[in-house]
Amino acid sequence: MRIDVLGAVRARREDGGEIALGGPRHREVLARLVAAEGRMVTTDALVGDLWSDPPARAVGALRTFVAALRRALEPDRAPRTPPKVLVTEGPGYALRLPRGAVDVYRFEDALAAARRSPASPGGADVLGDALASWRGVPYADLPDAGWAQRERTRLEELRSQAVEVRAGLLLDSGAGAELVAELAAHAGEHPWRESAWALLARALYRDGRTADALATLRRARTLLREQLGLDPGPVLRRLEQDILHRADALEPFHAAGRPPSPPAGAAGPVPEGARLGPRTTVDLARTLALAGGDALVLSRRDRLAAAEAAERTGDAVLTARVIGAYDVPAIWSRADDPAQAGAVVAAAARTLTALGPQAPAGLRVRLLATIAVESRPADSSGPDAERARAAAREAESLARGLGDPELLAFALNGVFLQSFARPGLAARRDAIGAELVELATRRELPAHGILGRLVRLQSASALGDLDGAEAHAREAERLAAVHESPLVPVLTRWFRVRADAARSAGPGGPSAASVAAAYRAADEALAAAGMPGLHRGLLPLALLGLRLLHGRPAPVDERLDWGPYRPWAAPLVLLARDTAEEARAALAATPEPPHDHLQEALWCLTAHAAVLLDAPATAARAADALREAGAEDAGAATGMLTLGPVARYLASAEACAARAGGSGTGG
Repeated sequence: MRIDVLGAVRARREDGGEIALGGPRHREVLARLVAAEGRMVTTDALVGDLWSDPPARAVGALRTFVAALRRALEPDRAPRTPPKVLVTEGPGYALRLPRGAVDVYRFEDALAAARRSPASPGGADVLGDALASWRGVPYADLPDAGWAQRERTRLEELRSQAVEVRAGLLLDSGAGAELVAELAAHAGEHPWRESAWALLARALYRDGRTADALATLRRARTLLREQLGLDPGPVLRRLEQDILHRADALEPFHAAGRPPSPPAGAAGPVPEGARLGPRTTVDLARTLALAGGDALVLSRRDRLAAAEAAERTGDAVLTARVIGAYDVPAIWSRADDPAQAGAVVAAAARTLTALGPQAPAGLRVRLLATIAVESRPADSSGPDAERARAAAREAESLARGLGDPELLAFALNGVFLQSFARPGLAARRDAIGAELVELATRRELPAHGILGRLVRLQSASALGDLDGAEAHAREAERLAAVHESPLVPVLTRWFRVRADAARSAGPGGPSAASVAAAYRAADEALAAAGMPGLHRGLLPLALLGLRLLHGRPAPVDERLDWGPYRPWAAPLVLLARDTAEEARAALAATPEPPHDHLQEALWCLTAHAAVLLDAPATAARAADALREAGAEDAGAATGMLTLGPVARYLASAEACAARAGGSGTGG
């Protein structure tokens, strides 16, 4: 039996006949197990992957799909004998097939073999056959499945690498002209891959087209500078010099008496273990991340694909370097793509285990800091949250011992994101921001200098120091202008509207209507910034805060997307619609807020609703949570909105709780 997923999902018998797998859900179960590469996938994970909103009998339906697949894959299995292909393992299922029986495994193994042994005879042919097995987009008949989308992204990156590895092998063996058309198309499809341009230039040079080879390198340099603001990397710069001087390094390795070129197709020697493909992708991803918008989205995608590609080589040190190279500063406590962030955390944790206790301290810091940064507080709880906090502490301790400012700045980003353990910690975060600013100034770390200024802006905003926050906003904008970070003005624009919102409640301040319009304009800019984890639900929350500052009820516009903040806003929205009983039920169901930027704001919403609905037990619970944040402004830790002083909500909640001695039936 053979299973193919490099195209539509299908299974075939040994004689080539197709196996009827059943409906779309059956094929998705099989495909999901293929993607797990023999590892067990829990029932819960399969249910979550198959349904965004699982039906009541989802587990029973899954078992039905599995039973049908077993009959299709092993039609001759005797009754009551255990299956050998789709097996039950622990709390889930796993696929047990030889790697040669699955097209995607054969492709990945051929690529890994070519990387390990570039001088192996026939390596390019084997890799060519593996590339020829692609029938189209991987998992093509599962276009909407989130896990399949992530797999497609990963596999497309590996396919690009395979094209380049094969081309490098063929160039080393003497090929040239026959590769030009293929590599020109590849560079056109992937214009940010410097290795693609390098290979095309080598092929042109080998074909006797020296002028065209140099023109290709100039085109790559112009594209990188004009579109990304990047200078060509050392590979392209060295290749241009080699072509100008007709260096022996450009000859086939058997003619020049040198070892084969690195698999990524770069000219010239590369230090042992420096697999340039994944690392180069991450270096570019770091740069793209600072551009925001689609570039930020692509950078996250490429970063994960590079990490997974590195992990498949089995080289734990390489994998650690690739994962740790993406030290892009993070300012917000909710991930833009929680599933993607979780995959990065899992890869970092696996790599830490593979390296063992003797891992180089610098690599260990980068992996631990990655876990701390990517385990955002709003998306983590229980053991995951504690693991992230422990990783942040260990990364900081190791980095301080190493005396490396760049490593310490990365570690402090993780410490900052894990500093929301309870309300009222703005002063602690300000100290972290101050150290980031000092480190960045001393060692020219502009991205972390911007992060430090934004952290201090948030902290000053939380403490009601609008003048101090404005000073940090201006400095962040100055750094952003010099170092091309267009996301910063998007955030500082929100801060200035937040400041106007606070002033609108006092004499001589702007009108509430003008502030609401400014919030909506700022939201339009944020929508295009590539940060859905920050954007979703923020505008309704800001508008609700503005109304509370002016003593008005919550907005009831059905078009507002409250996103992850709906449970805390719902009681107030229902009260504004005069449905008190529904509001009371919503308040009773309100969970504890996540430990993130908005925890004070969400506790204040709970406190306010409890007071309005005379729910003293809930009011007491909110007061207990808010007591150490009494000197801060609710929601202002974001630097983007405010509900007014926490002290106001705390006092009313304590008064409500006191009326019933801190307990009662309400709430």
